Amino acid sequence: MAKTLTAILIGAGNRGKGYTDIMSELDGKYKVVAVAEPIDSRREYIKEKHGLPEEMCFTDYHPLLELGKIADLAIVSTMDQLHFEPAMMAISLKYDLLLEKPVSNNPEECLKIAKHAEEMGVNVLVCHVLRYSDMFIQLKQLINDGAVGDIVSINHEECVGNVHQSHSFVRGNWGNSGRSSCMLLQKSCHDMDILQWLIGKKCKKVQSFGTLSYFKKENAPEGAPEYCIEGCPVGDTCPYNAVKLYLSDTTNDWFRSTCARENNPTDEQVEKAIRTTQYGKCVFKCDNDVVDHQTVNMLFEDDITVTFTMNAFNKGGRFIHIMGTKGEIRAAIDGKTPISVYNFETKQTVEHPLVSADGISGGHGGGDTGIINTLYAYLTGVYNGFSVSGITTSVENHLIVFAAEESRATNRVIDLEEYAASLQ
Repeated sequence: MAKTLTAILIGAGNRGKGYTDIMSELDGKYKVVAVAEPIDSRREYIKEKHGLPEEMCFTDYHPLLELGKIADLAIVSTMDQLHFEPAMMAISLKYDLLLEKPVSNNPEECLKIAKHAEEMGVNVLVCHVLRYSDMFIQLKQLINDGAVGDIVSINHEECVGNVHQSHSFVRGNWGNSGRSSCMLLQKSCHDMDILQWLIGKKCKKVQSFGTLSYFKKENAPEGAPEYCIEGCPVGDTCPYNAVKLYLSDTTNDWFRSTCARENNPTDEQVEKAIRTTQYGKCVFKCDNDVVDHQTVNMLFEDDITVTFTMNAFNKGGRFIHIMGTKGEIRAAIDGKTPISVYNFETKQTVEHPLVSADGISGGHGGGDTGIINTLYAYLTGVYNGFSVSGITTSVENHLIVFAAEESRATNRVIDLEEYAASLQ
Protein backbone atom coordinates (compact mmCIF):
# COMPACT_ATOMS: atom_id res chain seq x y z
CA MET A 1 0.00 0.00 0.00
CA ALA A 2 1.24 3.49 -0.89
CA LYS A 3 2.61 5.61 1.95
CA THR A 4 0.32 8.31 3.33
CA LEU A 5 2.10 11.61 3.98
CA THR A 6 0.77 13.53 6.95
CA ALA A 7 0.61 17.31 6.85
CA ILE A 8 -0.07 20.28 9.08
CA LEU A 9 -1.52 23.45 7.58
CA ILE A 10 -0.46 26.92 8.75
CA GLY A 11 -2.72 29.46 7.10
CA ALA A 12 -6.04 28.30 5.64
CA GLY A 13 -6.79 31.10 3.19
CA ASN A 14 -7.40 30.52 -0.51
CA ARG A 15 -4.00 28.96 -1.15
CA GLY A 16 -3.86 26.73 1.92
CA LYS A 17 -7.45 25.64 1.41
CA GLY A 18 -6.76 24.95 -2.27
CA TYR A 19 -3.72 22.77 -1.66
CA THR A 20 -5.37 20.71 1.07
CA ASP A 21 -8.55 20.33 -0.99
CA ILE A 22 -6.38 18.74 -3.69
CA MET A 23 -4.67 16.53 -1.12
CA SER A 24 -8.05 15.21 0.03
CA GLU A 25 -8.79 14.02 -3.53
CA LEU A 26 -5.61 11.97 -4.02
CA ASP A 27 -6.65 8.50 -2.83
CA GLY A 28 -4.95 8.38 0.54
CA LYS A 29 -1.65 9.95 -0.49
CA TYR A 30 -2.06 12.68 2.10
CA LYS A 31 -3.73 13.18 5.46
CA VAL A 32 -4.06 16.64 7.00
CA VAL A 33 -3.72 16.21 10.76
CA ALA A 34 -3.77 19.77 12.14
CA VAL A 35 -4.51 23.37 11.18
CA ALA A 36 -3.57 26.80 12.50
CA GLU A 37 -5.79 29.61 11.21
CA PRO A 38 -7.12 32.69 13.07
CA ILE A 39 -10.32 33.10 11.03
CA ASP A 40 -13.00 30.84 12.49
CA SER A 41 -14.85 29.90 9.29
CA ARG A 42 -11.64 28.97 7.48
CA ARG A 43 -10.41 26.89 10.39
CA GLU A 44 -13.80 25.18 10.70
CA TYR A 45 -13.76 24.35 6.98
CA ILE A 46 -10.43 22.52 7.33
CA LYS A 47 -11.63 20.80 10.49
CA GLU A 48 -14.75 19.44 8.79
CA LYS A 49 -13.12 18.71 5.43
CA HIS A 50 -10.37 16.59 6.98
CA GLY A 51 -12.14 15.26 10.08
CA LEU A 52 -9.81 16.92 12.55
CA PRO A 53 -10.39 16.71 16.32
CA GLU A 54 -10.88 20.04 18.07
CA GLU A 55 -7.55 19.76 19.86
CA MET A 56 -5.75 19.77 16.49
CA CYS A 57 -7.30 23.08 15.41
CA PHE A 58 -5.45 26.21 16.48
CA THR A 59 -5.97 29.93 16.07
CA ASP A 60 -2.20 30.48 16.14
CA TYR A 61 0.71 28.40 14.82
CA HIS A 62 2.86 28.68 17.94
CA PRO A 63 1.01 26.08 20.06
CA LEU A 64 0.81 23.79 17.04
CA LEU A 65 4.54 23.88 16.43
CA GLU A 66 5.21 23.59 20.16
CA LEU A 67 3.82 20.04 19.88
CA GLY A 68 7.00 19.13 18.04
CA LYS A 69 7.11 17.24 14.74
CA ILE A 70 3.75 15.53 14.48
CA ALA A 71 3.59 15.09 10.69
CA ASP A 72 5.77 14.56 7.64
CA LEU A 73 5.39 18.04 6.22
CA ALA A 74 4.18 21.52 7.02
CA ILE A 75 2.31 23.74 4.59
CA VAL A 76 3.02 27.43 5.24
CA SER A 77 0.51 29.61 3.40
CA THR A 78 0.13 32.64 5.62
CA MET A 79 0.35 36.19 4.28
CA ASP A 80 3.68 37.04 2.63
CA GLN A 81 5.13 39.01 5.53
CA LEU A 82 4.26 36.23 7.99
CA HIS A 83 6.15 33.37 6.31
CA PHE A 84 9.49 33.74 8.04
CA GLU A 85 8.83 32.72 11.64
CA PRO A 86 6.62 29.64 11.04
CA ALA A 87 8.92 28.49 8.23
CA MET A 88 12.01 28.76 10.42
CA MET A 89 10.27 27.07 13.37
CA ALA A 90 9.04 24.20 11.19
CA ILE A 91 12.48 23.74 9.62
CA SER A 92 14.01 23.61 13.11
CA LEU A 93 11.64 20.72 13.86
CA LYS A 94 12.85 19.03 10.64
CA TYR A 95 9.56 19.32 8.83
CA ASP A 96 9.73 19.17 5.06
CA LEU A 97 7.98 22.30 3.80
CA LEU A 98 5.52 23.29 1.12
CA LEU A 99 6.04 27.06 1.26
CA GLU A 100 3.73 29.48 -0.52
CA LYS A 101 5.48 32.05 -2.66
CA PRO A 102 7.04 34.43 -2.07
CA VAL A 103 9.44 32.81 0.37
CA SER A 104 9.43 36.11 2.25
CA ASN A 105 8.93 39.78 1.42
CA ASN A 106 12.45 40.42 2.72
CA PRO A 107 15.55 39.24 0.80
CA GLU A 108 17.61 38.64 3.95
CA GLU A 109 14.85 36.45 5.37
CA CYS A 110 14.74 34.48 2.11
CA LEU A 111 18.45 33.75 2.42
CA LYS A 112 18.10 32.76 6.08
CA ILE A 113 15.29 30.29 5.27
CA ALA A 114 17.38 28.70 2.50
CA LYS A 115 20.46 28.46 4.73
CA HIS A 116 18.50 26.98 7.64
CA ALA A 117 16.82 24.38 5.42
CA GLU A 118 20.18 23.28 4.05
CA GLU A 119 21.66 23.08 7.57
CA MET A 120 18.74 20.99 8.82
CA GLY A 121 18.67 18.78 5.74
CA VAL A 122 14.99 19.33 4.96
CA ASN A 123 13.21 19.73 1.65
CA VAL A 124 11.49 23.03 0.91
CA LEU A 125 9.33 23.25 -2.19
CA VAL A 126 8.31 26.82 -2.95
CA CYS A 127 4.92 27.07 -4.64
CA HIS A 128 6.16 28.25 -8.02
CA VAL A 129 3.26 26.29 -9.43
CA LEU A 130 3.82 27.32 -13.06
CA ARG A 131 6.74 24.86 -13.11
CA TYR A 132 4.22 22.10 -12.52
CA SER A 133 1.60 23.18 -15.09
CA ASP A 134 1.00 21.14 -18.23
CA MET A 135 1.90 23.96 -20.61
CA PHE A 136 5.19 24.94 -19.04
CA ILE A 137 6.31 21.32 -18.62
CA GLN A 138 5.63 20.79 -22.32
CA LEU A 139 7.41 24.05 -23.18
CA LYS A 140 10.46 23.05 -21.14
CA GLN A 141 10.52 19.65 -22.83
CA LEU A 142 10.49 21.27 -26.29
CA ILE A 143 13.44 23.44 -25.28
CA ASN A 144 15.29 20.45 -23.82
CA ASP A 145 14.67 18.56 -27.07
CA GLY A 146 16.31 21.35 -29.08
CA ALA A 147 13.19 22.68 -30.81
CA VAL A 148 14.69 26.18 -31.10
CA GLY A 149 18.39 25.39 -30.67
CA ASP A 150 20.09 27.64 -28.15
CA ILE A 151 17.90 30.32 -26.61
CA VAL A 152 18.93 33.85 -27.62
CA SER A 153 16.04 36.00 -26.33
CA ILE A 154 12.67 35.73 -24.59
CA ASN A 155 9.79 38.19 -24.43
CA HIS A 156 7.31 37.33 -21.68
CA GLU A 157 4.09 39.08 -20.69
CA GLU A 158 2.22 38.79 -17.41
CA CYS A 159 -1.19 40.29 -18.18
CA VAL A 160 -2.63 40.72 -14.71
CA GLY A 161 -6.12 41.72 -15.89
CA ASN A 162 -7.76 45.01 -14.97
CA VAL A 163 -10.35 43.54 -12.59
CA HIS A 164 -7.86 41.17 -10.95
CA GLN A 165 -5.61 44.17 -10.36
CA SER A 166 -8.45 46.06 -8.71
CA HIS A 167 -9.39 43.11 -6.50
CA SER A 168 -6.00 41.88 -5.32
CA PHE A 169 -3.57 44.74 -5.87
CA VAL A 170 -5.68 47.86 -5.24
CA ARG A 171 -8.45 46.94 -2.80
CA GLY A 172 -7.01 43.70 -1.55
CA ASN A 173 -4.33 42.32 0.72
CA TRP A 174 -1.51 43.04 -1.73
CA GLY A 175 -2.32 46.63 -2.74
CA ASN A 176 -0.06 48.30 -0.22
CA SER A 177 3.63 47.40 -0.16
CA GLY A 178 3.90 48.25 3.53
CA ARG A 179 1.32 45.60 4.38
CA SER A 180 2.65 42.97 1.98
CA SER A 181 5.44 43.54 -0.55
CA CYS A 182 6.15 45.05 -3.94
CA MET A 183 3.86 44.10 -6.82
CA LEU A 184 6.57 42.29 -8.76
CA LEU A 185 7.30 39.97 -5.85
CA GLN A 186 3.65 39.17 -5.15
CA LYS A 187 2.51 38.58 -8.70
CA SER A 188 5.57 37.79 -10.75
CA CYS A 189 8.16 35.88 -8.73
CA HIS A 190 6.37 33.04 -10.59
CA ASP A 191 7.59 34.51 -13.85
CA MET A 192 11.17 35.26 -12.85
CA ASP A 193 11.43 31.69 -11.62
CA ILE A 194 9.92 30.23 -14.78
CA LEU A 195 12.19 32.29 -17.06
CA GLN A 196 15.34 31.16 -15.25
CA TRP A 197 14.07 27.57 -15.30
CA LEU A 198 13.38 27.64 -19.05
CA ILE A 199 16.77 29.19 -19.82
CA GLY A 200 18.70 27.04 -17.37
CA LYS A 201 21.35 29.70 -16.73
CA LYS A 202 21.88 32.42 -14.14
CA CYS A 203 20.70 36.00 -14.42
CA LYS A 204 23.58 38.50 -14.37
CA LYS A 205 22.04 41.98 -14.64
CA VAL A 206 18.61 43.57 -14.18
CA GLN A 207 17.01 46.87 -15.15
CA SER A 208 13.40 47.83 -14.40
CA PHE A 209 10.90 50.63 -14.93
CA GLY A 210 7.37 50.93 -13.60
CA THR A 211 4.93 53.05 -11.65
CA LEU A 212 1.39 53.42 -10.35
CA SER A 213 -0.27 55.49 -13.06
CA TYR A 214 -4.02 54.92 -13.01
CA PHE A 215 -5.46 53.58 -9.77
CA LYS A 216 -5.01 56.76 -7.73
CA LYS A 217 -7.14 59.57 -6.36
CA GLU A 218 -6.70 62.11 -9.16
CA ASN A 219 -8.34 59.70 -11.60
CA ALA A 220 -11.54 59.24 -9.57
CA PRO A 221 -14.70 60.22 -11.50
CA GLU A 222 -16.21 63.54 -10.48
CA GLY A 223 -18.71 63.00 -7.68
CA ALA A 224 -17.53 59.45 -6.89
CA PRO A 225 -18.23 58.54 -3.24
CA GLU A 226 -15.79 56.75 -0.95
CA TYR A 227 -17.78 53.50 -1.24
CA CYS A 228 -19.41 52.27 -4.46
CA ILE A 229 -22.55 51.16 -2.64
CA GLU A 230 -23.24 54.77 -1.67
CA GLY A 231 -24.22 55.45 -5.27
CA CYS A 232 -21.68 56.53 -7.88
CA PRO A 233 -22.63 58.69 -10.91
CA VAL A 234 -20.69 56.33 -13.20
CA GLY A 235 -21.52 53.12 -11.32
CA ASP A 236 -23.49 51.63 -14.21
CA THR A 237 -20.50 51.73 -16.55
CA CYS A 238 -17.53 51.44 -14.18
CA PRO A 239 -15.81 48.04 -14.53
CA TYR A 240 -14.67 48.31 -10.91
CA ASN A 241 -18.08 48.84 -9.30
CA ALA A 242 -17.80 46.85 -6.08
CA VAL A 243 -21.55 46.21 -5.93
CA LYS A 244 -21.42 44.44 -9.28
CA LEU A 245 -18.18 42.59 -8.59
CA TYR A 246 -18.89 41.33 -5.09
CA LEU A 247 -22.59 41.50 -4.32
CA SER A 248 -24.42 41.07 -7.63
CA ASP A 249 -22.12 38.40 -9.05
CA THR A 250 -22.99 35.51 -6.76
CA THR A 251 -20.96 33.03 -8.88
CA ASN A 252 -17.54 34.51 -8.05
CA ASP A 253 -16.74 32.72 -4.81
CA TRP A 254 -13.11 33.88 -4.92
CA PHE A 255 -14.09 37.55 -4.79
CA ARG A 256 -16.96 37.09 -2.34
CA SER A 257 -15.13 34.88 0.16
CA THR A 258 -12.04 37.06 0.05
CA CYS A 259 -13.85 40.33 0.66
CA ALA A 260 -16.06 38.90 3.43
CA ARG A 261 -13.24 36.81 4.93
CA GLU A 262 -15.68 33.92 5.19
CA ASN A 263 -16.14 30.62 3.39
CA ASN A 264 -19.38 30.61 1.38
CA PRO A 265 -20.43 34.06 2.63
CA THR A 266 -24.04 35.21 2.65
CA ASP A 267 -25.18 38.29 0.74
CA GLU A 268 -25.48 40.04 4.09
CA GLN A 269 -21.83 39.31 4.92
CA VAL A 270 -20.69 40.48 1.50
CA GLU A 271 -22.75 43.66 1.75
CA LYS A 272 -21.29 44.42 5.16
CA ALA A 273 -17.79 43.98 3.73
CA ILE A 274 -18.33 46.36 0.82
CA ARG A 275 -19.86 48.95 3.15
CA THR A 276 -17.09 48.84 5.73
CA THR A 277 -13.85 47.53 4.18
CA GLN A 278 -11.58 48.58 1.37
CA TYR A 279 -13.11 45.94 -0.92
CA GLY A 280 -16.10 48.26 -1.25
CA LYS A 281 -14.16 51.50 -1.70
CA CYS A 282 -13.88 53.42 -4.94
CA VAL A 283 -10.94 51.82 -6.70
CA PHE A 284 -9.37 55.28 -7.06
CA LYS A 285 -9.62 56.06 -3.33
CA CYS A 286 -7.83 53.14 -1.69
CA ASP A 287 -4.48 53.14 0.13
CA ASN A 288 -2.73 51.18 -2.64
CA ASP A 289 0.79 52.10 -3.67
CA VAL A 290 2.05 49.15 -5.74
CA VAL A 291 2.69 49.64 -9.46
CA ASP A 292 0.03 48.93 -12.07
CA HIS A 293 2.59 48.38 -14.85
CA GLN A 294 6.27 47.43 -14.88
CA THR A 295 8.92 46.15 -17.28
CA VAL A 296 12.07 44.22 -16.43
CA ASN A 297 15.06 43.78 -18.71
CA MET A 298 17.38 40.91 -17.83
CA LEU A 299 20.75 39.73 -19.06
CA PHE A 300 21.48 36.05 -18.46
CA GLU A 301 24.68 34.08 -18.93
CA ASP A 302 25.82 33.61 -22.56
CA ASP A 303 24.32 37.02 -23.45
CA ILE A 304 20.72 35.78 -23.37
CA THR A 305 18.38 38.76 -23.16
CA VAL A 306 14.93 38.71 -21.61
CA THR A 307 12.18 41.31 -21.54
CA PHE A 308 9.36 40.86 -19.05
CA THR A 309 6.23 43.01 -18.87
CA MET A 310 3.67 43.02 -16.08
CA ASN A 311 0.61 45.13 -16.78
CA ALA A 312 -2.90 45.57 -15.36
CA PHE A 313 -4.52 47.02 -18.47
CA ASN A 314 -5.70 43.91 -20.27
CA LYS A 315 -8.14 41.00 -19.99
CA GLY A 316 -5.52 38.79 -18.34
CA GLY A 317 -3.24 35.87 -19.17
CA ARG A 318 0.41 35.05 -19.87
CA PHE A 319 2.14 35.07 -23.25
CA ILE A 320 5.67 34.03 -24.14
CA HIS A 321 7.87 34.30 -27.24
CA ILE A 322 11.12 32.31 -27.17
CA MET A 323 13.68 32.99 -29.90
CA GLY A 324 16.56 30.57 -30.54
CA THR A 325 19.26 29.78 -33.03
CA LYS A 326 17.10 27.23 -34.85
CA GLY A 327 13.59 28.59 -34.50
CA GLU A 328 11.04 30.30 -32.31
CA ILE A 329 8.24 29.32 -29.96
CA ARG A 330 5.07 31.27 -29.22
CA ALA A 331 2.65 30.23 -26.49
CA ALA A 332 -0.36 31.62 -24.69
CA ILE A 333 -0.71 30.28 -21.19
CA ASP A 334 -4.47 29.87 -21.30
CA GLY A 335 -4.86 26.10 -21.05
CA LYS A 336 -6.17 25.67 -24.58
CA THR A 337 -4.00 27.37 -27.23
CA PRO A 338 -1.48 25.02 -28.89
CA ILE A 339 2.23 25.81 -28.59
CA SER A 340 3.49 27.14 -31.93
CA VAL A 341 7.02 26.20 -33.08
CA TYR A 342 8.58 27.71 -36.21
CA ASN A 343 11.68 25.96 -37.63
CA PHE A 344 14.22 28.02 -39.60
CA GLU A 345 15.45 25.07 -41.68
CA THR A 346 12.07 23.74 -42.81
CA LYS A 347 10.31 27.12 -42.76
CA GLN A 348 7.37 25.26 -41.28
CA THR A 349 5.26 26.05 -38.24
CA VAL A 350 4.10 23.09 -36.15
CA GLU A 351 1.39 23.42 -33.54
CA HIS A 352 1.71 21.23 -30.46
CA PRO A 353 -1.65 20.68 -28.70
CA LEU A 354 -1.44 20.79 -24.94
CA VAL A 355 -0.90 17.37 -23.44
CA SER A 356 -1.74 16.34 -19.88
CA ALA A 357 -0.60 12.90 -18.86
CA ASP A 358 -2.91 12.95 -15.85
CA GLY A 359 -5.84 14.84 -17.31
CA ILE A 360 -5.06 17.64 -14.86
CA SER A 361 -6.96 20.87 -14.94
CA GLY A 362 -7.71 23.59 -12.45
CA GLY A 363 -5.73 26.39 -10.84
CA HIS A 364 -2.72 27.83 -12.66
CA GLY A 365 -3.18 25.58 -15.70
CA GLY A 366 -3.01 22.44 -13.59
CA GLY A 367 0.00 23.71 -11.66
CA ASP A 368 -1.78 23.60 -8.29
CA THR A 369 -2.59 19.91 -8.69
CA GLY A 370 0.76 19.33 -10.38
CA ILE A 371 2.82 20.57 -7.44
CA ILE A 372 0.84 18.49 -4.93
CA ASN A 373 1.32 15.34 -7.02
CA THR A 374 5.00 16.18 -7.52
CA LEU A 375 5.50 16.86 -3.81
CA TYR A 376 4.23 13.39 -3.01
CA ALA A 377 6.48 11.72 -5.59
CA TYR A 378 9.48 13.80 -4.48
CA LEU A 379 9.10 13.09 -0.76
CA THR A 380 8.50 9.37 -1.33
CA GLY A 381 11.55 9.03 -3.58
CA VAL A 382 9.87 8.20 -6.90
CA TYR A 383 10.04 11.56 -8.67
CA ASN A 384 11.73 11.56 -12.09
CA GLY A 385 10.67 14.88 -13.61
CA PHE A 386 12.52 18.19 -14.06
CA SER A 387 10.23 20.73 -12.42
CA VAL A 388 11.50 20.57 -8.84
CA SER A 389 14.11 23.05 -7.71
CA GLY A 390 15.78 23.30 -4.33
CA ILE A 391 15.19 26.19 -1.97
CA THR A 392 18.54 27.77 -2.93
CA THR A 393 17.52 28.08 -6.58
CA SER A 394 14.10 29.40 -5.58
CA VAL A 395 15.71 32.09 -3.43
CA GLU A 396 18.23 33.01 -6.14
CA ASN A 397 15.28 33.59 -8.47
CA HIS A 398 13.59 35.70 -5.79
CA LEU A 399 16.70 37.87 -5.76
CA ILE A 400 16.06 38.72 -9.42
CA VAL A 401 12.79 40.27 -8.26
CA PHE A 402 14.34 42.15 -5.34
CA ALA A 403 17.10 43.44 -7.63
CA ALA A 404 14.54 44.55 -10.22
CA GLU A 405 12.70 46.52 -7.57
CA GLU A 406 15.98 48.07 -6.47
CA SER A 407 16.59 49.08 -10.08
CA ARG A 408 13.12 50.58 -10.42
CA ALA A 409 13.56 52.59 -7.23
CA THR A 410 17.07 53.85 -7.97
CA ASN A 411 17.08 54.04 -11.78
CA ARG A 412 20.19 51.84 -11.97
CA VAL A 413 21.23 48.63 -13.68
CA ILE A 414 21.76 46.08 -10.89
CA ASP A 415 24.50 43.47 -11.04
CA LEU A 416 23.01 40.32 -9.47
CA GLU A 417 26.28 38.98 -8.08
CA GLU A 418 27.06 42.29 -6.38
CA TYR A 419 23.48 42.59 -5.12
CA ALA A 420 23.52 39.11 -3.59
CA ALA A 421 26.88 39.81 -1.94
CA SER A 422 25.48 42.99 -0.38
CA LEU A 423 22.88 40.93 1.47
CA GLN A 424 25.35 38.64 3.20
